Amino acid sequence: MDAASAKLIGAGLAVIGMGVVGIGLGLIFNAWLHAHGRNPSAAPVLRQMGFLGFALTEALALFAFVLAILILLNVL
Repeated sequence: MDAASAKLIGAGLAVIGMGVVGIGLGLIFNAWLHAHGRNPSAAPVLRQMGFLGFALTEALALFAFVLAILILLNVL
């Protein structure tokens, strides 16, 4: 296998993390809606925890994207 194909395979594997993040965001949003529907009085706490979960999960997607770009540009 030459270096160009290994680079493309590595970048493709790094981008898989972005798909996993999509699943994670769906699960977080689903749990947040169910919790808010069951106990609307806890909305402030649920909002804080939901935003924290969204932010951390999106950070993982950005890391996967940056890693794929770095692999494609021969930085790594």
